Amino acid sequence: MKVDKLYSIFIYTVNVSMLFLSLTFSASAHAQTETIKTATALKTKLFEEQFVIINGIEQWVTIKGESSKPVILFLHGGPGSPLSPYANHLYKNLEDDFIVVQWDQRGTGKTFGKLAPQELTPEYLKDHPLTVDLMTGDGIALAEYLLKHLSKQKIILFGTSWGSVLAVKMVTRRPDLFYAYVGHSQIVNPAIDLELYNTIYTMAEIKHDKDGLAILHATGKPPYDRARKTGQLLRIIKKYEQENSIPAPGSWFVPSPDYDNEKDNQDRNDGDDYSFVNYAGDSVLGVPSMSSTINLMKDNVNFKIPVYLIQGDEDILTPKEKSKKYFDKIKAPEKKYYLLPKTAHGFNLSVLETQYKIFKRISELL
Repeated sequence: MKVDKLYSIFIYTVNVSMLFLSLTFSASAHAQTETIKTATALKTKLFEEQFVIINGIEQWVTIKGESSKPVILFLHGGPGSPLSPYANHLYKNLEDDFIVVQWDQRGTGKTFGKLAPQELTPEYLKDHPLTVDLMTGDGIALAEYLLKHLSKQKIILFGTSWGSVLAVKMVTRRPDLFYAYVGHSQIVNPAIDLELYNTIYTMAEIKHDKDGLAILHATGKPPYDRARKTGQLLRIIKKYEQENSIPAPGSWFVPSPDYDNEKDNQDRNDGDDYSFVNYAGDSVLGVPSMSSTINLMKDNVNFKIPVYLIQGDEDILTPKEKSKKYFDKIKAPEKKYYLLPKTAHGFNLSVLETQYKIFKRISELL
């Protein structure tokens, strides 16, 4: 199962069947609280899984943890690659010290499935565009909802890969909502450019990777105007990163039983494709590129809250050279950069241990 769609290959088949858009808003939700009496205090365990109306559409949000603790809102990567199916494997231990919030963003997972078309057609893609500004607005609206719903003053915000873009946009636009920002595999300017292509080509030559070289020759040099070509290059990047890094345990990315069914699996796959085409752009399908609008070095260097960045030393997609240059330019009340050895773009044990260390430090300062 993919965790970050930045590494996926977009495979799209045009179907001439009529587009069917479901507008049924069912009351599909599950929320409960569990009160636990201890020798010292009355504690309330939160366990909420439900659709929340955010900027006019129902979006999937889970809230789990001890009610008196600080809130962490997790922003997944992709776009289109939810963390919610894997959150119990990744973050169950955090629930004793924090309220853990997962969100299937617009176009992702259960949120995509709520209004998914019968067929993912070019017409649907053109009529339902994603933009950085739209999704930033969603994130801010969710943060406002959480503060009111949970009776909190501020939130700790975490973003990984694509989620790091969304997080930066959110905290620089509305710093009053957040205690701190923790970024992982920070995207700065995600353009697939000639420098990246040449780096991968050189690696393929050194490795005598005939299959990789064949793909690179077939796709040609960027810039690309097809999502398929971007996906093919990113697949090679993922392969090379895996060769030089410590992987995550395989059990981490097995969907929890509630998410492992035909509909949810299909919705994740279709949302992945939908989101990736929007992110990469595709001239034939008439979909503009979200990624081409992102330049944090130019637009987002001034922060009013602390900033902590986690970077993998073996990350090719969002390399340390770019994230460190961005980090050095950031102005913030406090900032710290964590460079992790034998770590690539995705999660492994070192990443999660570093997350927890940062989260605990922030909570101790509140």
